[in-house]
Amino acid sequence: MKLSPLKEVIDLTEKTAIVTGGAMGIGFGIAYRLAEAGAHMVIADLNEEAGNKAVKELTDDGFKAAFIQTDVASGEDVKRATDFTVETYGGVDILVNNAGIYPIIPVMQMTSADFEKILAVNLKSVFLFTKAVSEVMIKQGRGGKIINITSIDALHPSSVGLAVYDASKHGLWGFSKNTALELAPHNIQVNAIAPGGIATPGTGAGKPVTPEMEAILKKFLEKIPMKRMGDPDDIGKVALFLASDLASYMTGSQVVVDGGVLLS
Repeated sequence: MKLSPLKEVIDLTEKTAIVTGGAMGIGFGIAYRLAEAGAHMVIADLNEEAGNKAVKELTDDGFKAAFIQTDVASGEDVKRATDFTVETYGGVDILVNNAGIYPIIPVMQMTSADFEKILAVNLKSVFLFTKAVSEVMIKQGRGGKIINITSIDALHPSSVGLAVYDASKHGLWGFSKNTALELAPHNIQVNAIAPGGIATPGTGAGKPVTPEMEAILKKFLEKIPMKRMGDPDDIGKVALFLASDLASYMTGSQVVVDGGVLLS
């Protein structure tokens, strides 16, 4: 069997990708790598200012990108974002469900509204986008790639205050495996990435931190065998792997990218 050249295996030219929460942090790290590989990029994010800034950075570097303001927990917004992508670039080939929130609220202090919001953003949104985009992919008849960003918290509990976040990520991992089964006959591959500690704006990267946060980060770093926090590009490169033909025989898998922290 003749092997395809490596440059063709990772080439996403003429593919179209949606990245939810793609305006910054892990989402932008993923969006950049997919765009660099040739994909037409649609950033679906609630933050309009950050979304437009991200698109400018991508287009300034010569990539094709567009932004649509999206509340990922709204079925109406998800449909609008999917339709926008098809109208702008003619289809959808890659979906990265990255958007998520992680407010630290102990269960004994949590309200029903807190609980429902976390599940809506972290889990319901994935159902909404997966259903909407899969319908397009099936109609296109050329398969597709869905990548869900879970967390090492899908495999091991984190700290007090993140019980519902952990539940959402356990749920997302289960959802990923089951939809992988359902969509495999359509040549749609569903995989997940489980990041560990990643230096993003949400974790204080580039911002002054309080002594309390500094102590938490120091304690967490001590658990990481590689002795550093991850970078958004560490996740971006793995997303490119899963979105490309490098992962042509993978579905229902979860790739842990955590610097070895689960070993501890």
